[in-house]
Amino acid sequence: MKVEIREVKTKADIKQFVRLQFDLYKGNKYWVPPMITDERKALDPEKNPAYEFCEAKFFLAYKDGKCAGRIGAIVNRLYNEKVGKKLGRINRMEFIDDFEVSSALMDAAVSWLKQKGMDTVHGPLGFTNLDTQGMLVEGFDQLQSIASVYHHPYYKDHFEQMGFEKERDWVEFRLTLTDRPVNKASRGAELIKKRYGYEVLKFKSKKELYPYAKKIFEILNDAFQDLPYVTTFSDRMIDYYSRKYFSVLVPKYIRLVKDGDKLIAFVIGMPSLSEAMQKAGGKLFPFGFIHIMKALKHPKVIDTLLTGVLHEYHAKGVAVILYAELQTEMLNNGLNTIETTGIFEDNYAAIGNWKNYEHIQHKRRRCFVRSID
Repeated sequence: MKVEIREVKTKADIKQFVRLQFDLYKGNKYWVPPMITDERKALDPEKNPAYEFCEAKFFLAYKDGKCAGRIGAIVNRLYNEKVGKKLGRINRMEFIDDFEVSSALMDAAVSWLKQKGMDTVHGPLGFTNLDTQGMLVEGFDQLQSIASVYHHPYYKDHFEQMGFEKERDWVEFRLTLTDRPVNKASRGAELIKKRYGYEVLKFKSKKELYPYAKKIFEILNDAFQDLPYVTTFSDRMIDYYSRKYFSVLVPKYIRLVKDGDKLIAFVIGMPSLSEAMQKAGGKLFPFGFIHIMKALKHPKVIDTLLTGVLHEYHAKGVAVILYAELQTEMLNNGLNTIETTGIFEDNYAAIGNWKNYEHIQHKRRRCFVRSID
């Protein structure tokens, strides 16, 4: 039966778009479902401030009377201005193992991007770098972290069959804290603090932390400005992401560094919520929040969600202080395992640091690229 492509227009379409992944990954012990309400907000121009500089269109595929796939297409005008190119983004693509379905979805998205004047398509990429990024191409037997993604192994094959090539990869590590690297980091941190007079800020409550939310994003804007796929966070976006994430942060796993009165760096560690989110099944109520609160209070693993250091301080060892502080806090709380967020595979400095630990590089995700013509 021929594949039917429908543009997402109604509330029922949005519901189907969000629910499809729950059907595709049902019973998969490695996939971590997102919060349904967060996904709906991301698609809503009235609630997602990224629509101030992005245009987007979403599509569903139906075959044999059933929903068989979905795809989003995004034009991020700010990013295109930054790099001087006409790039369209593929977003939130999910599909059954049927090339007729995946190719029909891609054709619909690419056709819309071409109408918008784009000459290249790449992805999967989100509205911003805090949205979903990349396709899993290694690590299908590893539990997804909430800062990452999970996909079926056949997705990569479909993309390659459609003529896509690798543009850039992220890699992820699992680190085990052992005496040698921890002691080395602690000694290095003390020397750096003494040399430059840096001060470390610690937090006991969200009330203490929240006044620093905007400053954290300002550091992030500066630290990430030259990275691929990144655009500056506006005040509205800072407020949007602060409300989304700050409610579940655990302040004691967050550190800021000051140089005099100037905030120069931060690290955000967070108890892994992967298993709790699986139990929640995409909903906070009636019982999802209970699983999440338990995971926050009794963590087994710490995920490093974000690290940012002002450009002018990159060569001054500030990151050593941040991770030494986080490691000490973890060990004081009986924790010795870190899941890193994705870093670009050519970030040799960070990767070299991770390899000082007992480690495995267990996941890889990819951004693909293809000419539209």
